Amino acid sequence: MESRPLRYFVAVAEELNFARAAERLGISSPPLSRAIRLLETELGAVLFERTTHRVALTPAGEVLLSEARFALTALEAAGRRARRAAAPEPKLALAVKADGHAGLLEAILARFASDPAAVPVAVRLCGWQEQSRLLRRGEADVALVHEPYDRTGLDTEELATEPRVAALAVSHPLAARDALCLADLGLRPDEVDRYIDEVRGIGQDLAQLLTLVGLGEAVPLLPASVAGRYPRPGVVYRPVRDAPSAVLAVAWPQQSRSTATAALVRAAVAVAEDARAREAG
Repeated sequence: MESRPLRYFVAVAEELNFARAAERLGISSPPLSRAIRLLETELGAVLFERTTHRVALTPAGEVLLSEARFALTALEAAGRRARRAAAPEPKLALAVKADGHAGLLEAILARFASDPAAVPVAVRLCGWQEQSRLLRRGEADVALVHEPYDRTGLDTEELATEPRVAALAVSHPLAARDALCLADLGLRPDEVDRYIDEVRGIGQDLAQLLTLVGLGEAVPLLPASVAGRYPRPGVVYRPVRDAPSAVLAVAWPQQSRSTATAALVRAAVAVAEDARAREAG
């Protein structure tokens, strides 16, 4: 199956209107309609219910839409990675949040640099939950990411786990306690991932989020290492005894065959193992 019919299909599926989809694609409606008919013939499935007043996806169309988006994204990503590999000085793109590497980033880069497969690394600092999207789009080759994150199309290796702490304004009633539990925050264990995502969305980055904490407008759950690296006036950190651990992982595209990517993953795993051995010893 070629990519052009899939692009045409996605445009119609998103617009649910052949005229608007044709305008979006820069073609006229008749060839678009023919292309969709040919695609349906090739698949042996009706993708759209058409009437004079509306266009709607069939169950087969719903399935194809999800798969087609993923396939087209993967195709674009392959092109980006190929162009990066073909550059006069190839680089590996590593996506990471400025505060999202548990203090391991420098050691990982140093370990990777000693590998025969190493190439220069371009560190791409990104916002909340951008890493997975950058990997799938081919804008990054490897990422360091904290759970929860979208694993679709990715392979991952766990690097580190650490307790979670709540960040509180010093004026918050719970700030007087030495430790908290999820119930103090009105949470159940199965609500933690959703809560973390919601609170992350309040600020564009950790600096903004901690500013809001100090103003009493947010109470995020953060990896415990953040407390040591990011002290803030007006903000206190309290352990949350029954919160699930913060998990840091290294992630990369499932289809990657890059020796440099594999070397960076090996370096990340080795550095994490060394850190755990030091803690245990």
